Amino acid sequence: MSAPVALPPIPDEPPPPSPSFLALAERRPLWVFGYGSLMWDPGFPSEESASGRLHGYHRRFCIYSHHYRGTPERPGLVLGLDRGGSCRGMAYRVAPESALEVLGYLWHREMITAVYRPCLGRVYLADGRTVEALAFVADPRHPQYHAGRCVNVAAAMIREGRGKRGPNRDYLLNTLAHLEALGIHDDGLRRVLLALDGLPQPAEAGTPPT
Repeated sequence: MSAPVALPPIPDEPPPPSPSFLALAERRPLWVFGYGSLMWDPGFPSEESASGRLHGYHRRFCIYSHHYRGTPERPGLVLGLDRGGSCRGMAYRVAPESALEVLGYLWHREMITAVYRPCLGRVYLADGRTVEALAFVADPRHPQYHAGRCVNVAAAMIREGRGKRGPNRDYLLNTLAHLEALGIHDDGLRRVLLALDGLPQPAEAGTPPT
């Protein structure tokens, strides 16, 4: 299944970070929210990590992948934070002395094609605290953004997607395994897996997955 738009080439380097992004290093403290691989492979040191829920966004297969999990001719799908609902994840408190280095690392990791938009969101931690954390959310104006919400369409793209890091299906299974290990049960991703395997879908809950 091909993407309905022309997907941009993968650059060697992301665009330079904006001054407003780098200014986040002055926040005391700086928190970072992870909803996907940042949860189990953050790649940066932190003074504290805590489970929490980001409000206003949910985890969804809404990003075309035409390099790691697909090709320009047959893209796969990877996760992004899309508007609506809430999302369980991990929040990391960054030490002030390493904040600028961590921001540079995150920019290079997340912004290679600028499909994500860095923003501050309110995260409710499991211990009752509320913090503002940096999150990278999907930019709906970017050509890599997949607006469709049909589970069967997402499953078909994941079934056919294969890129430099292997089959798109492996990405889904690996994500689900890590989420389950962290005690997070994502009904939305489970529905995609059921559709991928041709199994009946459970009744829709009427709200975005968490």
